[in-house]
Amino acid sequence: MTSVTTTQPGTAEDEPTYRVLLVEDDDADVVLVEELLLDTGLRFELTVRSTLGAAKAVLAARQIDCILLDLHLPDAAGTAAVTAVRDLAPHNAVIVLTGLSEARAGTEAMAAGAQDYLVKGKVDPELLRRTLRYAVYRSQTERASMEAQTIRLRAEENARLERGLLPPPILGTSTVTVTSRYLPGTAMALLGGDFLDVVEGDDGLLHAVVGDVSGHGRDAAALGVLLRIAWRSLILGGHRGEDLLHLMERVLVAERGSESQFATCTLLTLDEGRATATFHLAGHHEPLLATAEGTREVTAAHGIALGILPGFRNWPRTVVPLPDTGSLTIYTDGLTEGHNGSTGERLGVDGLLALINASALADPATHVDLLIQQTHTLNAGRHTDDLAVLHLHWGRR
Repeated sequence: MTSVTTTQPGTAEDEPTYRVLLVEDDDADVVLVEELLLDTGLRFELTVRSTLGAAKAVLAARQIDCILLDLHLPDAAGTAAVTAVRDLAPHNAVIVLTGLSEARAGTEAMAAGAQDYLVKGKVDPELLRRTLRYAVYRSQTERASMEAQTIRLRAEENARLERGLLPPPILGTSTVTVTSRYLPGTAMALLGGDFLDVVEGDDGLLHAVVGDVSGHGRDAAALGVLLRIAWRSLILGGHRGEDLLHLMERVLVAERGSESQFATCTLLTLDEGRATATFHLAGHHEPLLATAEGTREVTAAHGIALGILPGFRNWPRTVVPLPDTGSLTIYTDGLTEGHNGSTGERLGVDGLLALINASALADPATHVDLLIQQTHTLNAGRHTDDLAVLHLHWGRR
């Protein structure tokens, strides 16, 4: 077993160094390949192993650009050797080394996943140079294409989930301006279980929900979509308050993947005619009420999160008078659990209120976008929870 690192004199500075793994048990062929590589003028790092088993350890321990593979090894032969290497290193270039009498071995190896093949005894430095560079380029292009496809599929999956977690509101005669935002915790990540919805009922009242399913990923998101749809159906069916939360909890218990999974949520009923907001908090934090005097947390009674003690039904109601002009913001904890800048502490509700009260009043969409941007800037990527924000504004701006 040998390892050789070679930088050719006169090689351009921007020429890459090719990390080559030669899997060959014939010492004479090893010397021949090394001499050919030296004559190519390429920068290369050559590692030699005599068996597929030994090569496996190399592939697990270091980055390799190209594998030169003999088809007659002590522990693997023919296309089975190619298949085994592709299973071990699906994104590496593989060039097969065949014998003079193996007329079909090269094409069969390529059908099994090799990028190319070379016939021993018919290889010169220029042919090896071109074949190696092309094989590496092809494998890198294939990998980039696969990654782009993965990103595209992830984006499509996120879009489908987001449509379920963040639906368009159902509004009739209400004059309330509804602004909602949903962001995954990290770029291109699957959405989590945060959800929200707004519906104007047949009773003329505006109903809203903001919730957060424990956990992350497609399972949490799917449960969040299910709870959001259940909430909308139950609201349109005339269910309200504690009865509504009880039915949502039954849905959660029936559909969750484990008994430890739960959900927090805030229910809101906004009565414009009576200028009141009615809240039910199920393990969720208080909404924010903005008036001409500033923004503050609403003082509201707390109830238990859904799924913690099924059937307990402890969700007290809180009724809050509303000003002629104002706004309510209901959000998930992804907005406040990020860091507050250089001190290393969490932003928290106090930090969020300071950001809101320090900013100039703007239209609702700009206000919410600015708030999310400021919290993300302070956090600087250190906390990666999803966030959902629902902002309801009424009266003059």
